[in-house]
Amino acid sequence: MIRTINIKEITTNIKEMCIEANHFLSEDMERAMKQAEKAEQSPLGKQILEQLEENLQIAADDMIPICQDTGMAVIFLEIGQDVHLQGGSLEDAVNEGVRQGYVEGFLRKSVVKDPLIRENTKDNTPAVIHYKIVEGSQVKIKVAPKGFGSENMSRVFMLKPADGIEGVKEAVLTAVKEAGPNACPPMVVGVGIGGTFEKCALMAKEALTREVGTHSDIQYVKEMEKELLAKDQQSWNRTGSLGGTTTALAVNINTYPTHIAGLPVAINICCHVNRHIVRVIIGGHYGKIYKSTTGKRNRKNTACRRLCIYHRNNLYST
Repeated sequence: MIRTINIKEITTNIKEMCIEANHFLSEDMERAMKQAEKAEQSPLGKQILEQLEENLQIAADDMIPICQDTGMAVIFLEIGQDVHLQGGSLEDAVNEGVRQGYVEGFLRKSVVKDPLIRENTKDNTPAVIHYKIVEGSQVKIKVAPKGFGSENMSRVFMLKPADGIEGVKEAVLTAVKEAGPNACPPMVVGVGIGGTFEKCALMAKEALTREVGTHSDIQYVKEMEKELLAKDQQSWNRTGSLGGTTTALAVNINTYPTHIAGLPVAINICCHVNRHIVRVIIGGHYGKIYKSTTGKRNRKNTACRRLCIYHRNNLYST
């Protein structure tokens, strides 16, 4: 059954998602932070984690971004092949949603028009957009604003097949160690193994959006995720690089078939405000139905959040 969705719905959702992701930590990350604070063995490390949690609470209560670097907008779109998008260009709709979210949400604009000329676009566009056509009649949107303190610490290793699984582990641990304090630990580590040069990097990026605390369905990958997380905690750059026993909150690994002559490995590192939010848009008889898979924060539902945004916008626009 073909379902029609107006691209204005894409714009509206992405606008709201950009604002929400930058003000509220997702529930999986919130749980991971609390678990890390409880498990932390160092008094100083525990104090730092408590301060980070307090900062997140202040951001939620006062509608302040959870990090001053509100990131470059990375958008993953899974579009059902039975969906008909109408009303204009999908890419333009996505970028308009980002523009509205960053301008109306008073978020820092961090994108430059040219990588060398460095002129700010003043609205945080364009976004980096990844499209995937899937079965079904719905559109799944992932918004993952990515700050560049941790992005700059990411690595790609073009290993040889002979390097094997131990070579992959060494590559991940090397990237985490070299990231040091620049990645604002405790961090989340996304890993992509296989594919090609660009495919492994994309897998590593998307791995960061997987719910923290879940593991790969592939048994050996699941075991490697757990092993690398344990070994990451032995790195010197722990808990804000000020001591403690917590370097990483999760290691998420995605894999893909690759060439017989290669073993590409990418490590995309994210800080403790690993921002990601997911919504699904479904065509319906009475317009569009939205399902958010990020849940609620601090008993504040979406209506309350939008009310806070409404009042804040009115306050600063008068």
